[in-house]
Amino acid sequence: MKKNNPRALLPILVFLVLYLGLGLTFEYGMKIPMGFYNIPIVIAFLAAILVACIQNPELSFDRKLEIMGQGVGDKNIITMLLIFLVAGTFVGVVGRSSAESVAYFMLSIIPARFAVAVLFVVSCFVSTAMGTSVGTITLITPIAVSVASASGFGVPLCVGAVMGGAMFGDNLSFISDTTIAACNGQGCAMKDKFRENFGIALPAALATLAVILVLSFRTPMAGAVVEPYNLVQIIPYVLVLIGGIAGFNVFLVLLAGIVSGSAIMLFTGETAATDLLAHMGSGAAGMFETSMVAILVAAMCALIRVYGGFDALLNLIRRVFRGRRGGQLGMGLLVGVMDIATANNTVAIVMANPIAREMGQEYGISPRKCASLLDTFSCVFQGVIPYGAQMLVAISAAAELGHAVSAFDIMPCLIYPYLLLASSLVFIFLVPEKKKC
Repeated sequence: MKKNNPRALLPILVFLVLYLGLGLTFEYGMKIPMGFYNIPIVIAFLAAILVACIQNPELSFDRKLEIMGQGVGDKNIITMLLIFLVAGTFVGVVGRSSAESVAYFMLSIIPARFAVAVLFVVSCFVSTAMGTSVGTITLITPIAVSVASASGFGVPLCVGAVMGGAMFGDNLSFISDTTIAACNGQGCAMKDKFRENFGIALPAALATLAVILVLSFRTPMAGAVVEPYNLVQIIPYVLVLIGGIAGFNVFLVLLAGIVSGSAIMLFTGETAATDLLAHMGSGAAGMFETSMVAILVAAMCALIRVYGGFDALLNLIRRVFRGRRGGQLGMGLLVGVMDIATANNTVAIVMANPIAREMGQEYGISPRKCASLLDTFSCVFQGVIPYGAQMLVAISAAAELGHAVSAFDIMPCLIYPYLLLASSLVFIFLVPEKKKC
């Protein structure tokens, strides 16, 4: 097959033009609310695969199907798909009501002056436990607006704290689709990626907390938020979090979460026995689009690799980024560009995975560091782009409560993503590579 063939990258370009172009037109040209997410990403990828199948006519269509089948049948892809579905089942069982209880519990025992810091910490915990930044923002943003209304804090600062905490957990959670995609794409254990990531995320989180506290002491207080809470339902999340950090098999950890969650939801009367299976099914169904994207990307990338597209991209990266540290920066920027184009950090990671894996081998970067860089840089970019789901959901939730804020009001208050980027650069250029994987 051809090597170093830039034309083989055409399917990726077709996807980006379709998805990004139509998304921006819908969102900003036609002013359609959440317009970027009205674009069916699966259709955009199917169009890209069609282009890939038309290319390289010397290969028969049957041979191209065989290549795509081999790409989809990779062990890491199959593992990723199964974890997606089991993680979705877990979220479907336990629901998301415990997040509000955690927030109201902490707000009830901590002085009002530290309310924004509480919002950040709660969002960090909830997103790490739930594995979803969008879900966390959906649940905690109304509480953030209530905090702003009852105190002297501004809505953008409160919402920015929630978004920052949500991205912290999205980056670290063992059941986050970004973690699952990065770890299985690079072939590393989740606990190893977590340890690598934690050294980047923790300094950024502590620095964010310090900045929030400084801002809090400069703001006059007016009141507090008091609501009822129930913490029993948080137990399954804690079990999953502890099991993941301890390094237990992710399937066993999620199974323990599903069993304990089912028992608690039935015992507390939050879910009827007849509804439990339906909730499991809806949770798994929520991961179908993500799973389908993983399949389509694997098929498309298999063809691009055989056509010589990855060789061309790697040659370009070699010329621009030199040495191991340069390779790490190049990998981070690669997934960042993918995220800017797709406005979806999971899709960005899935698309960047095969290229990053070859970059890791080329530059001598360990799989766990590759996974960490992909997840971290994708969360940095996803956390600040004004057309990302996280930002749009936060704006929508605030507007429903009568507080109209724009993305450009919130962006200066996104302290954590900016500090996470700074921490990532320190991690790349100052922290030496560990020898053992």
